[in-house]
Amino acid sequence: MLNNYYSPFKQHVMSKINDAGHPKNVANFENLITYLTGYGAVYNPSNVNIQLKSLNEKALAARTLLEQVNDLAAKSSSAIAARDLAFQPLKKLSTRIVNAIKASNVPQQVADNATTNNRKIQGQRASAKLTDEEKEKLAASGTIVNQVSASQQSFDSQLDNFDKQIKLLGTIPTYAPN
Repeated sequence: MLNNYYSPFKQHVMSKINDAGHPKNVANFENLITYLTGYGAVYNPSNVNIQLKSLNEKALAARTLLEQVNDLAAKSSSAIAARDLAFQPLKKLSTRIVNAIKASNVPQQVADNATTNNRKIQGQRASAKLTDEEKEKLAASGTIVNQVSASQQSFDSQLDNFDKQIKLLGTIPTYAPN
């Protein structure tokens, strides 16, 4: 008897589902419970898992979990924004450090090391990337060309390279910017 009632529900609801995702799934589940509640005593399954009490408990749990996910997503978004703000001055500061090191009358190799650390923080390549024509010429001469990404722009990589720069500064007694 329930199948006769469920069929119009299915056609009505299924034809209007354009949205997707967890919020829509929870809303559709709650909508289903509303329809089943409307059947009154006719809806009386023997399976405890699909009785109205059990379905309402599952809907409440789903709604609670969805709210928790939304709360955590908001906190995560705020943390990401704070991290972005904290890293904004890094590239300018790194360039200023390199300029101060060069002005500190240090050996060229030390200045080169500082420049290398800065280049990595800035996300620049050590050498220009080969053009397709250059790759073809090298391949024709038998040289294997394998250029990989040189970007070290992840927050972890930037932090590591900046740490290397700080440790390098610790080895330069003449480094004393004003």
